[in-house]
Amino acid sequence: MSHCGRHIAPPLSRRAMLSRCANGFGALAMASLLTQRSFGKRLAPDEGTLGHGGLHHAAKARSVIFLYMDGGPSQVDTFDPKPRLDREHGRPIRTRVEPTQFNNVGNVLRCPWPFRRRGESGIPVSDLFPRVGACVDDLAVIRSMVSNFSEHTNANYFLHTCHGQQGRPSAGAWVTYGLGSESEELPGFVVLNGGLVPPGGLDCFGNGFLPASFQGSVLKAGETPLANIAPTEATEEAQRRKLDLVRAMDRDVLARVGDHDAIESAIANGELAFRMQSAVPELTDLSGESPETLRLYGLDAPDPHTRSYARQCLLARRLVERGVRFVELTCPGVGHDRWDQHSNLKAGHEDNARAVDQPIAALLRDLKGRGLLESTVVVWGGEFGRTPMAQGTDGRDHNPFGFTMWLAGGGIRGGVIHGETDDYGYHAIRDKVEIYDLHATILHLLGVDHTRLTYRFSGRDMRLTDVHGSVVSPILS
Repeated sequence: MSHCGRHIAPPLSRRAMLSRCANGFGALAMASLLTQRSFGKRLAPDEGTLGHGGLHHAAKARSVIFLYMDGGPSQVDTFDPKPRLDREHGRPIRTRVEPTQFNNVGNVLRCPWPFRRRGESGIPVSDLFPRVGACVDDLAVIRSMVSNFSEHTNANYFLHTCHGQQGRPSAGAWVTYGLGSESEELPGFVVLNGGLVPPGGLDCFGNGFLPASFQGSVLKAGETPLANIAPTEATEEAQRRKLDLVRAMDRDVLARVGDHDAIESAIANGELAFRMQSAVPELTDLSGESPETLRLYGLDAPDPHTRSYARQCLLARRLVERGVRFVELTCPGVGHDRWDQHSNLKAGHEDNARAVDQPIAALLRDLKGRGLLESTVVVWGGEFGRTPMAQGTDGRDHNPFGFTMWLAGGGIRGGVIHGETDDYGYHAIRDKVEIYDLHATILHLLGVDHTRLTYRFSGRDMRLTDVHGSVVSPILS
């Protein structure tokens, strides 16, 4: 039988491989040991296959913490000062107005907060973020981000998956598919639920067409992170017997129907859940943290939303300490519609900033003090920014045409500004950075070439960045 020269046989699953092998189980046991943190080592570039622990080049980072600012913070009120807004406050804007979601175009609206030059680098940061501003020498501030969508749901999918429709794998799923996890007791991709599920829902953190074991595991940031985390059986032995029975039944189905991702993933997730019963309570028990650390993050802050986000940030540090590969934090519900201030900009942005400023600064300082910042990429930003003119009289509409995100740690050059928007802070005019470029850069820092991290699906080699994306080299150290 002739075969197409371009055909690539799909890789065997673990159980399919075992079913075809008669010998070699001792070697398999050794391979399993060598992949554990205590025995294993990172593979050299191009040694091995991604998806099984390989790297394309030397990695600067081992993990990612994504501080997701759901709703779209205003760039001109945080990290991109525009004096022209002060000069033309209250006047009609004198530039082309782009169609966005609502098109309720008001006059130019100045920033309600003063900007100050901070750190040795002198990067201006508004008074919304005084504590993060004190860490500015560790940040690479990208002022020229652009997105393809101006509506929350599609923009959220695009931010997380580089595709504007649901059903594609999120960045966290791609990272764990490519690199695996360094923890045997915790998922490789964890989402900390601060209380607000973003538009687009859990598909923002989904596995898409990747195996189901790579989807994000959502943990609550409170005292009880997961339902049913405590076993109901009287003894561990009884629970183990029950789990073994379920696994045996799943394997029986696999033997009859062949490879099936849902069943394979159910077996793997059942085993992981068993191990998480001891790991998660230990993870979320903060009694071992010093009083100084708890105060640094703001766990004693008068604002309950600050305390809520402080717990998320502290848990994020504890997760990467334990080998979790990708951690995403969602916003606490502060009583406003996330960072989405179509009206009442001043109160809304102040309440959101108060909740996250101290905990984020503490996370950066704590990671740095423990030597973890150099191996952790911290990313801050939302799905788009805000317009420089008012919506109504005291709000801002969505703006995907030029907005700000920042990165720190893990091979990022601190104390730099990349890109530029126009005098209004409306359109990116220099060194535009697309969402594809952002993810290409994050993968690069993790030792992965974004063009070569692929998964065969529907007759095509799919990748996170689709057919786009370039590494943003000027922000790398």
